[in-house]
Amino acid sequence: MSPLNALNWRYAVKQFANTTLHPQQLEPLLEAIRLSPGAFGLQPYRLLLISNPELRSNLLLHSMGQNKVTKASHLLVFAAVQQIDEAFVADHIECMTQQRGGTAEEYQGLEAHLNGYFRNMSDQEKVRWADQQVFLALGNCLTSAALLGIDSCPMTGFNPEGYDQVLGLAEQGLRSVATCALGERHAEDAAADLPKVRLPAQVLTRVLV
Repeated sequence: MSPLNALNWRYAVKQFANTTLHPQQLEPLLEAIRLSPGAFGLQPYRLLLISNPELRSNLLLHSMGQNKVTKASHLLVFAAVQQIDEAFVADHIECMTQQRGGTAEEYQGLEAHLNGYFRNMSDQEKVRWADQQVFLALGNCLTSAALLGIDSCPMTGFNPEGYDQVLGLAEQGLRSVATCALGERHAEDAAADLPKVRLPAQVLTRVLV
């Protein structure tokens, strides 16, 4: 589909069909998310792709009754990295040397810049910054899924502490931020045929010349 056709096709699915996405469908979506834009190319988050029924049943208890958590083919959890520090930056620099070539010394200026950037942030500001990167990836996930013909429903209405406990995220230095149900819309999902409600272009966008 073209981008506009895909975006008109997609919607936040309310009822998923009892079908399962194949790995061949999921692989390009996960790769598209991996290629998401972000500040400095940093990725202060990890993705948890969950199909296990028991695990999702446990997550449903912390999902405000949204049964899409268990009914969709897969549940994708976006979890932010807790520690944004010099070790986090060093890992990124090492990744750059491996993928772009060169030595760590050649990236010393960038490393010092990043460390200074985060050093000037409070812990709360770091949390907000990491969350912003998560939502960039989530937005890319939704658009990419539509282009691939995969139905989705983003969700932030859940108890993060409950998710963190069920998934053991604190022990991994992570915290849950957003989720996205993935699968195929049910033929009887009435929301599929509802017209989109969006601001008119002339109201939303103001062109300054």
